[in-house]
Amino acid sequence: MRNIKGFTLVELVIVIVIIGILTVVAISIYKENTKKAIETEANTLLGSIQIAEKIYYAEHFEFFEGNFAAPNNGYSSDLDIDARSNKYFKGFSITKEAGTDESGAGFKAVIEGGAKGAAKGIKKTLEYYLNNEHSLTNEGVK
Repeated sequence: MRNIKGFTLVELVIVIVIIGILTVVAISIYKENTKKAIETEANTLLGSIQIAEKIYYAEHFEFFEGNFAAPNNGYSSDLDIDARSNKYFKGFSITKEAGTDESGAGFKAVIEGGAKGAAKGIKKTLEYYLNNEHSLTNEGVK
């Protein structure tokens, strides 16, 4: 009888199945971490806009507004906000909001994910009013 060295077909199939299971688990973890990165970048950009708008209001007694849409712009020198280096959200727009007597004046900041990539179709809106009321809404979050 010959002494044959090597793996049997069953051993190879078991190894392939184990690699497949590990791949599925790794991909799901990667996608979850990508969602967290998108959410963090969006919240950071909106937080920067909110702080810059408060400073602008304190200096000029009005909120700043403008459209700094990607890919051409993404930078506001008046607010010193630069979204061009962000991975998922490279532009933003800000509009003044009249508010009510109770809420006071405010602004609405909108950021949208790029035309391609992981943030495609994601839109986040921050509404802020002088009485510190603010709301954050998500659209298209997967």
